[in-house]
Amino acid sequence: MQQEEIKIHAFGPNHIEGAVALSRQENWPHRPQDWQMALQLSSGAVALGAHGQVTGTILVTPYGDECAMINMVIVDRNVRGKGLGRRLMEQAFALAEDRPLRLVATRDGMPLYEKLGFVPSGTVVQHQGHVAELDAPAAGVEAAAIVDLPKIKAMDRDAYGADREALIDALAERGEFAVVRRNGAIEAYAAIRPFGRGEVIGPVIAGSVEDAKGLISFFAASRPGAFLRVDTDSRSGIADWLTEIGLAHVGGGVTMDRPSKPDAAQARPKVYALANQALG
Repeated sequence: MQQEEIKIHAFGPNHIEGAVALSRQENWPHRPQDWQMALQLSSGAVALGAHGQVTGTILVTPYGDECAMINMVIVDRNVRGKGLGRRLMEQAFALAEDRPLRLVATRDGMPLYEKLGFVPSGTVVQHQGHVAELDAPAAGVEAAAIVDLPKIKAMDRDAYGADREALIDALAERGEFAVVRRNGAIEAYAAIRPFGRGEVIGPVIAGSVEDAKGLISFFAASRPGAFLRVDTDSRSGIADWLTEIGLAHVGGGVTMDRPSKPDAAQARPKVYALANQALG
């Protein structure tokens, strides 16, 4: 297929079926529902071949004016090496306007991202598997209530450095939240929702390893043998523990930032478990 035969269009709900097929080509576990959630929160572009087949995808998820996350970047392996990835990234830049950008890069994607001004900022480690039977966490970890959402949103904003209110609302529609509550105050939170082969835990926003483990244990203890996934920053200090409870290390990626200004600094949380590579 020649490059001129591939046209870029706005990503719409009618492209989800083709996007699912393309992600399965990469052995990604995304269901149509997972793509629908990502699209609900994002704008995007899709590359269509001469016969209307989806040959590439990219989504841009804005978090207020502070930043945007690029995700679901896929190019059909049959048309790689012809500049389609760069064309999709250029569409993403236009959709993001002047926001600083973040993404999680695969090894294959890193050379292009570096050419486009992205710099590495960390490493994401992916764990998944059938969780072992766990004891319930210590007192203080409990299910969140609807009235806790404003505090969860504020805590998330402080930790992530951007407004992810729409993401929190989408997670509340589809999943559950847990919090660490001490003396009536929320000090940490985590979410869980259906995804792929089972459920994904994340984000996890906590100020200590103990609280992060407690939140993950809260969900895992009620689901012995369930298939769970947790993506966490390699600096979080919980990777070995995740392996111990049955969630094997199966891969990951490199977090990369592209600031809107050369010297702009971007906040990073102390413990941050991505919601399956930030939607992707």
